[in-house]
Amino acid sequence: MSNITLKGNAVNTIGTLPSVGTTIRDFALVDSGLNVKTLENFDGKKKVFNIFPSIDTPTCASSARKFNEEASSLENTVVINVSKDLPFALGRFCAAEGLNNVETLSDFRSSFGDDNELTISDSPLKGLLSRAVIVTDADNKVVYTEQVSEIADEPNYDAALSALK
Repeated sequence: MSNITLKGNAVNTIGTLPSVGTTIRDFALVDSGLNVKTLENFDGKKKVFNIFPSIDTPTCASSARKFNEEASSLENTVVINVSKDLPFALGRFCAAEGLNNVETLSDFRSSFGDDNELTISDSPLKGLLSRAVIVTDADNKVVYTEQVSEIADEPNYDAALSALK
């Protein structure tokens, strides 16, 4: 279990992120058109999973914007935003913000959070995803992870993007 905080208050996840060198598990996440996306949809690409509790919070919105900004310059790389938000909310946010360089997918009916052990197990955020980043190479091997220790903080963008080089 990962011990993190929300504005200084203790919060726990159900486990720890996948280890560097392991293969990310397949998933079935839903896009804003209610289409299911799996790992196969991103075959041969490096992947940055930007994972957060809800797009409707300032920090989550900032991380989605920042990774979108950086994504256009990354070769053979896809940024995948993942949260438990409904696909409609994610689609609304991306349309309003003009986020065109990222995939924004919902874990509302899948086991992505549990499979990667980043579901929050207690606190008012119980059941949502913790703020985390998982980066894989084109062969789906994990090359970087970050479990952000304070949910209200942004991830280390530079470290995540450097892992792609």
